[in-house]
Amino acid sequence: MRVVLAEDSVLLRAGLTKLLTDGGFEVVAAVSDAEALLTAVAEQKPDVVVVDVRMPPTHTDEGIRAALVLRRMYPDMALCVLSQYVEERYARDLMSVGTTKIGYLLKDRVAQVSDFLDALRRVATGGTALDPEVVDQLLVRQGDDPLERLTPREQEVLRLMAEGRSNNGITETLKVSHSAVEKYVTNIFVKLDLPPTDTDHRRVLAVLRYLRV
Repeated sequence: MRVVLAEDSVLLRAGLTKLLTDGGFEVVAAVSDAEALLTAVAEQKPDVVVVDVRMPPTHTDEGIRAALVLRRMYPDMALCVLSQYVEERYARDLMSVGTTKIGYLLKDRVAQVSDFLDALRRVATGGTALDPEVVDQLLVRQGDDPLERLTPREQEVLRLMAEGRSNNGITETLKVSHSAVEKYVTNIFVKLDLPPTDTDHRRVLAVLRYLRV
């Protein structure tokens, strides 16, 4: 998979480039600012973009703003945002323009190399990868919330779905049978009033209700 990387720290950019290359990705461009990112993506048409939230010149939100531009220009391109800490508004903005091929990970997670590479591959192949801390902060509870109908285990399964886990991934994480996970997921759909249809993706709708996007 071809990757464009945007990170202003020289050391981290070099480290990520090596990490991705060793992990089987082809880094076709590694840039240090948002303007260069937009140019590189237009030229290279990568499969996935990895971008830092805060970039020059102000080191506030240049990276995430560039990511939102790319999301709208290239909706089929996978996008993974890296952040030093959870910035809820930016995460919500990113999720509001689509819930597939999207990742929002904390930089600390990059230190767990296998987890980071697995998350990036999941995003690149059409999935979602949200850091658990991001999921925690995006969750908003209200009175008469259908989410309150869920059992603690069902809430745990939905949380893992929001992190981008497949049923197999949930099975491995919770150490339960595949049939048990299927039952939890079915119960979640029923309790969130999400009947099967030919036009809607119930898994995505359940995650959206969980995140309140």
